[in-house]
Amino acid sequence: MTAAHEGRESHGGQDSGRDSRYERPHRPARPEEQSPADRRSGIRLAALRLFAAQGYRSTTMTDIGAAVGIRGPSLYKHVTSKHELLAEVMIGTMEQLIADNIAAVSGTDDVREQLRRSVEAHIRYHARHRLEAFVGNREIDSLEPAAQERVLGCRSDYERRYRELIERGVAEGVFDVQSARIASYSILDMGIGVASWFHEGGEFSVDQLAYQYGDIALRIVNARAGRALRNRVAK
Repeated sequence: MTAAHEGRESHGGQDSGRDSRYERPHRPARPEEQSPADRRSGIRLAALRLFAAQGYRSTTMTDIGAAVGIRGPSLYKHVTSKHELLAEVMIGTMEQLIADNIAAVSGTDDVREQLRRSVEAHIRYHARHRLEAFVGNREIDSLEPAAQERVLGCRSDYERRYRELIERGVAEGVFDVQSARIASYSILDMGIGVASWFHEGGEFSVDQLAYQYGDIALRIVNARAGRALRNRVAK
């Protein structure tokens, strides 16, 4: 994932010790039968799993090729470098989070409901894309300057969206916090935590988890009853 802001990322390249939670990729039986798009997707997934399992710096292009059953030079027909794959994963993660956030707030102008929907989208992504979140949080320092700047810019934009939403809620008298920035960091950090422990088939479904975290986020900002709830009470 993604960290909530520039100062909260874990340092990349700390490859001592492997995380057994992240499964190493399995080699497909017949890579030659895949379409170019499918093959590219398979390479990306294999790289993602390897980056999570053993770290970006300890992963070689040979490792990635072996994981998908593609030898040496043939791999470079599909990807130019392992950095290209890392940048693709991390930039894609942030662009998807921003797109999900835009979609979440577009269906209502109720600031309380917008925050809830934003948090639910944030939690759903991190529950369903654990590897992307893990690698994105750990490997920021492994990116080359241009890619790193782009990812950090996206992270700043993503945090700003939450902060401005909270500031608007305070201005409207719906939220009550001393620092909108600290509140936004706290809310975004919850998603990073979910990526580290959530597993499908556990006590809660993704949707149940997202709803409960939405409640927690509203408590963080000391939210008053939303417009829909006030209307029901008035009737």
